[in-house]
Amino acid sequence: MKTLKTMVAVAVGALALTLNGAPGAEFGFSQAAAQDSVRKEVGTPLTEASKLVKAGKYKEALGKLRDAEAVGGRTAGETNAIEGVRFSAAMGANDPDTMARSFDVLKGAGKLGQAQQLQYMEAIAGTYLRNRDNGKALTWAQRYFKEGGNSPTMKQVQQNAQFLSGDMTSTIKDTLDEIAADERAGRAPPKDKLNLLLFAAQKKGDGNAESVATEKLLNFYPDPKLWAQILGGLPQKKSFDSSRYALDLYRLRLVTGNMSRGAEDYMEMAQLAAQAGYPEEGKQVVDKGMAAGVLGQGAEGARHKRLADLMVKKIGEAKAAAAANEKAAADAKDGNEFVKLGLANAFGGNAKKGIEQIEQGIAKGDLKRPEDAKLYLGLAHQLAGESAKAQAAWKSVKGNEGAADLARLWVIQSRSAKR
Repeated sequence: MKTLKTMVAVAVGALALTLNGAPGAEFGFSQAAAQDSVRKEVGTPLTEASKLVKAGKYKEALGKLRDAEAVGGRTAGETNAIEGVRFSAAMGANDPDTMARSFDVLKGAGKLGQAQQLQYMEAIAGTYLRNRDNGKALTWAQRYFKEGGNSPTMKQVQQNAQFLSGDMTSTIKDTLDEIAADERAGRAPPKDKLNLLLFAAQKKGDGNAESVATEKLLNFYPDPKLWAQILGGLPQKKSFDSSRYALDLYRLRLVTGNMSRGAEDYMEMAQLAAQAGYPEEGKQVVDKGMAAGVLGQGAEGARHKRLADLMVKKIGEAKAAAAANEKAAADAKDGNEFVKLGLANAFGGNAKKGIEQIEQGIAKGDLKRPEDAKLYLGLAHQLAGESAKAQAAWKSVKGNEGAADLARLWVIQSRSAKR
């Protein structure tokens, strides 16, 4: 993920690119001279200043302009010519205060059309931002939009200035509005924009905005490292029951390539699955670890083989007890056992039966954890290859104990997996 420093540099760099056709060294001099006569004693140092700007010697150019300015009895045209070159020299010298003063003179003289005024204001705002004078960058960006500007680059400059000025509320609001506009237009919001929202939300402590940012980043720009960040942060949420959803977190870590502790993760997940009544899932986890070369190797290889054998034993025991377990589920007053049996069957390769059983459990009602049941119904549909139905089930999950957080992440993962 880009740092804020990088994001600001990108914004300012993009602004610089838009200014390739902006006021050059000759703007104030040649155009004003064509309209108003410029005396030789003013024109000579002004020409020299223009050449210095072209050569990249901006501070020297500003000094040479003082020679032109020192000529007495200057006309309005001569003043305008001086200020035009001064603006360009000040822009090169990263002196936005001088740029602003020159702009005000030129605008006051009526020498700039509307489009030119906006272009000058872009340069001023961008230079203030480059100099980390965030308050003034924000002021000029706001002035730019107030006077009719609509540059996307300037919107990015404004948002970065808001963030760096500490105005997280405005940053979040404006960025959310832009993201919504992008999506309405069928565009993926730029990654930098989503990162800015994430940073601002984290700095303000706005959990809702942070959730929007992370989910959209995962949706539009899926990346294992970002998944690791999101999944690692989920247990830190006060509302998230880490012990209850330990296996569910592992399921997402497995499919997003985030079994970062290697053999330890695979073994722990397999054991949790078997303990929860899903030995088929546990065996699949061990097999994946073996296939990846994480399990079955080195000094611990024999231990890993024993774990695989244990999973096979557990699967046999579950199959032997299947009929009795189904009868117990049917006789029960609630649907909890049907939900558990259904997910076990889905992992065991009979997803159709698993879906029917989970639905039967939900219909029977009196569930201890009804939102978990909908979460697992989504998993069963996903295992059956029914992504649309899986997403519909996940989108129906409510509450704040963790099931809804997991369901939203499954929706995103399911979408990205289809790309």
